Amino acid sequence: MAAETLTDADFRTALDSNELVVVDFFATWCGQCMLMKPKFQKLSDELPHVRFFIVDGEAAPEARKTVEIPNLPYFAFYKNGQQVDGLFTTKIDGLREKLEEVFGKPPASVA
Repeated sequence: MAAETLTDADFRTALDSNELVVVDFFATWCGQCMLMKPKFQKLSDELPHVRFFIVDGEAAPEARKTVEIPNLPYFAFYKNGQQVDGLFTTKIDGLREKLEEVFGKPPASVA
């Protein structure tokens, strides 16, 4: 499932209505963020048990204030609406490993 863009208006609702969530906090001026965006989108297809969202921190300042962002791109991990972890990385493999560490591998599909 493709990553969905959130705004201040729908940020909290999206977190509260999904069990496992990762949010990509980015800025349009951040070159590394723009390089990670398509990789993040692709990763959302690989892990269907997790909902993927993106938040432009400048366009959604209230959502941005809910996390401590040491650097960009920053990925926040939520379970049942509560942040349980976070990661600054520019490496898709590092993000994949963290996702599997926090949320587990996707369930095996039934053949």
